[in-house]
Amino acid sequence: MSTRYLTLTTSCPDRAGIIAAVSGFIAQHGGFIVEASYHTEQEAQRFFMRQEIRADSLPFDAGEFRYRFVTLAQEFDMTWQLSDSAIKKRLVILVSKQDHCLDDLLHRWRSGELLVDIPCVISNHEDLRGFVEWHGIPFHYVAMPHNNEPDKAAAFAEIARLFDEVRGDVMVLARFMQIVPPDLCTRYAGRIINIHHSFLPSFSGAKPYHQAYHRGVKLIGATSHYISDELDAGPIIEQDTVRIDHGDTVEDMVRYGKDIEKAVLARGLRYHVEDRVLLCGNKTVVFR
Repeated sequence: MSTRYLTLTTSCPDRAGIIAAVSGFIAQHGGFIVEASYHTEQEAQRFFMRQEIRADSLPFDAGEFRYRFVTLAQEFDMTWQLSDSAIKKRLVILVSKQDHCLDDLLHRWRSGELLVDIPCVISNHEDLRGFVEWHGIPFHYVAMPHNNEPDKAAAFAEIARLFDEVRGDVMVLARFMQIVPPDLCTRYAGRIINIHHSFLPSFSGAKPYHQAYHRGVKLIGATSHYISDELDAGPIIEQDTVRIDHGDTVEDMVRYGKDIEKAVLARGLRYHVEDRVLLCGNKTVVFR
């Protein structure tokens, strides 16, 4: 049986005594801290902290922890949350036609590497229905008109309805080749993760491998980031690159890129699921 943990993440204006106060609160209740990470963002003068606590070392459950912690959180003007490892986050995957990222995520889920529940997959194409349903996961097709904005708005409203209906915690755009409208970016801020097939901020938008090829770059990459109302400009979670040379074609770059995209998306999602990512404006603090 795996050990159960409560994960406490906090951010607040930086000042003396934060670590002592939080650790003291946990210690006075017999809590056993197994992992602790801290960071001060100097420019913002904001302090970030993540602590994992053995659930069986506390005399109360997560609900009681939250109730008792409120006073301390208010004293330090904290933004905070407490997660219970026994409650898996609910992941809703959005995909279009390219299946490499979806395939990788479902493999990691089936093997137990990615500890989430997947209540459904949503797509604007029918192509991957059989593959998804073979995994025993409900598949929802939502038509996405190319140039009809009212119909496109209705399609995204349906996606939001499905996400809320299955009580989704995080939405992953696994090569979902549509631009999410600003209202959904705001509504689910910090809860929608995209994989972009370039090393942002270089080559945002469409066909980044073609852009990279014509620019003659020697490195290509992929970026996992939260979406915002500015295209491909949301807070970055994880990135990686691979070296290329003058002999590589666009097709070669696409092939290399698929491997990077899968790895970068999986790492970024795992950091999110494990509550290792804290937002600081348009940046992230990632406690690996």
